[in-house]
Amino acid sequence: MAKPTNTEEEFFAREEAEKLYKLHQENLKKVKAQEAEEQKKAHYMKCGKCGYDMQTIRWRNVDVEKCFRCGAILLDDGELEKLAGKEGGGFLASFNTLFKG
Repeated sequence: MAKPTNTEEEFFAREEAEKLYKLHQENLKKVKAQEAEEQKKAHYMKCGKCGYDMQTIRWRNVDVEKCFRCGAILLDDGELEKLAGKEGGGFLASFNTLFKG
C-alpha cells in the first residue's frame, strides 16, 4: 500500500478542518437562536425601565403596554401613527416625525 503524499495529507486535513468549521458554525447558530429565545422569554412583556410586568391596556382604540409600577408606556411598531391620527399637526404627529424621519 502506498504512503499518502504531503499533498494528500494536506487535502484531507483541510477537508476535515472545513467540516469541523461548518459544524462549529451550525452549533453557533443553534446557540445564538437558543440565547435569543431565552432573552425573549426573560424580557417579554417586561418594562424596560424597572423590569416590572407590562399590562396591555386599550387607549384610544389602540392596545398599548403599560407598566403600573413606574408608569412607562410601550408602543409597538405602527401604534404611534394610530394614536397620532391623520391630522396635519399636533404633538403626537410632530413626535412621530422624530422617529420616522
